[in-house]
Amino acid sequence: MTLRFGTFVPQGWRLDLIEIADPIEKYEAMTRVAKAADGLAVYDSIWVYDHFHTVPRIEQEAVFEAWTITAALARDTERVKIGQMVTCIGYRNPALLAKIASTVDVLSHGRLYCGIGAGWYEHEWKAYGYGFPETRDRMRAFREATEIMVKMWTETTPTFEGEYFKINGPINEPRGVQKPYPSLWIGGGGEQVTLKLVAKYGNACNFGGTPEQVRHKLDVLRAHCQQLGRDYESIIRSSNVNIVFLKPGDDIERATENIRATYGWSVEQLRQAAIVGTPDQVAESLQALADAGVNYLITYFPRIAYDHEPLQIFAEQVAPRLA
Repeated sequence: MTLRFGTFVPQGWRLDLIEIADPIEKYEAMTRVAKAADGLAVYDSIWVYDHFHTVPRIEQEAVFEAWTITAALARDTERVKIGQMVTCIGYRNPALLAKIASTVDVLSHGRLYCGIGAGWYEHEWKAYGYGFPETRDRMRAFREATEIMVKMWTETTPTFEGEYFKINGPINEPRGVQKPYPSLWIGGGGEQVTLKLVAKYGNACNFGGTPEQVRHKLDVLRAHCQQLGRDYESIIRSSNVNIVFLKPGDDIERATENIRATYGWSVEQLRQAAIVGTPDQVAESLQALADAGVNYLITYFPRIAYDHEPLQIFAEQVAPRLA
């Protein structure tokens, strides 16, 4: 499968709209990035996060809700797919989430990437009144939710009764445009639950790590596919990458000052959070992930709301070098 690319739009979650005061202008800055990516053929997709409270520190700052803006961005763009990395199944009843996704698949004319995951951000879980179940319970609920969503997309009168969720013949019309169901991206690298769900239901997986860690997780996924009789090569194998470009000869402290000021980071902390380097150096790092088996890379550029140049640099100087 040929290496493909997506990119995140600035949504507020990573304090990437904090320099814009007006909420309308915050949205317009976000959608301008979406439209810019839509105009660059190298980008197959744009992405948003499903979070309510900011990182790396919690601020009283705008964070646009994932599925509302998924729908809006679908109408603001013409070509790119639109995905969530990833929808927390603890925040919405899975039958309702399947209904929402079906609707967005139709209004986008089949351009939806539906990303789901078990969820992890304890602070926002508790703040919104969801509690924060133990990992065991979140993973079991995730397994049930995934099955319910697939049933909602593929059965006329689906039923399910589990430990955490149940449905009794909900009507879901229209069920979406893509067949047999909207492209389902399952986030996380858990070897006993998440990667098994990918092998059984997923169109794509998503997890991070070093090339060695990624290779190991993909070996586990391959084994699950063999056990279930699933074609491993039919699954999109994606990873997210934070990128900060430097020009040859740049002083790294000076060149990254604005980015680091947003987060209060040192140069070393920035290097831990992102690939920092020239386009050649970035391409070399990304090629290592591709060599490990990743065939879909989703980029995040920290100050993209204010400067679209990294989108262009990646499209012209990085993507063409990657196999």
